[in-house]
Amino acid sequence: MNVTCILPAASILAEGPVWHQDHLWWVDIERGEIHALNPATAADRVWKFPHKIGFAVPSVRGDFIIGTEQGLSRFSPETGGLTSLVHPERHIPGNRFNDAKCDPAGRLWAGTMALDESAGCGSLYRIDPDLRVARSVPKVSISNGLAWSLDGRTLYYIDSPTRRIDAFDFEPTSGEVSGRRTIIEISDGFPDGMCIDQQGNLWIAIWGGWCVACHEPRRGKRIAKISVPVEDVTSCCFGPRNTLFITTASRDVDDSTRRQQPLAGGIFSAQVEFSGPIPPCFAN
Repeated sequence: MNVTCILPAASILAEGPVWHQDHLWWVDIERGEIHALNPATAADRVWKFPHKIGFAVPSVRGDFIIGTEQGLSRFSPETGGLTSLVHPERHIPGNRFNDAKCDPAGRLWAGTMALDESAGCGSLYRIDPDLRVARSVPKVSISNGLAWSLDGRTLYYIDSPTRRIDAFDFEPTSGEVSGRRTIIEISDGFPDGMCIDQQGNLWIAIWGGWCVACHEPRRGKRIAKISVPVEDVTSCCFGPRNTLFITTASRDVDDSTRRQQPLAGGIFSAQVEFSGPIPPCFAN
């Protein structure tokens, strides 16, 4: 599976790709940017803010929920404005939000981490459509990839420094999680962002691994790999026509390694055998 750089963005930390309304939405966390890329024309619209933006997740209203070091806000692409919502870690000023996704019922699951990446300082939160917040997984180091099984009864989750993909039993009505267990261990880097295909396979971006790895979760077996010409691969998502979009980072690239990976921080695509389900929007 060959990859193509569709945007040599030279981003510092591109993350959180999501296909929505014929565009690939993604963020550059370190630059505080939200991007909307049209792959057909390579036009990339940018909104810039004075915050580290961990994610931008679409909502049913047509706007986006974003997470920063100042909590959760609504972002309007039409006006470029932000409206503050909730801040579950107002008492922890050294933390910020990182990756997030919505479950099949439209609840937002968003994780936090320490700005200096100290171990165990973050949590994974469930934000209901009425903006009630529940702390679902405590003592997280770098909260990252999320995906739900096709039957909606298993939550797959990544806390990157553990080098594991864990599974939880997921109660679809209440959103409660239980029965945490490890289903996949990664040895060739650190698992970062993640998505699921229509066959139930997990596609996992490997930070430090130069690849996206595809694993079958029932056996934990790696069944495919997409090599990427960038060491730090951050996340991936499905778009139309069996396209997998891939984000990367240049944060840790120095002069001695730049010649090996001149496209670090770029946005890539690959044609794969499977498609992915349409990601749910936040239900408010």
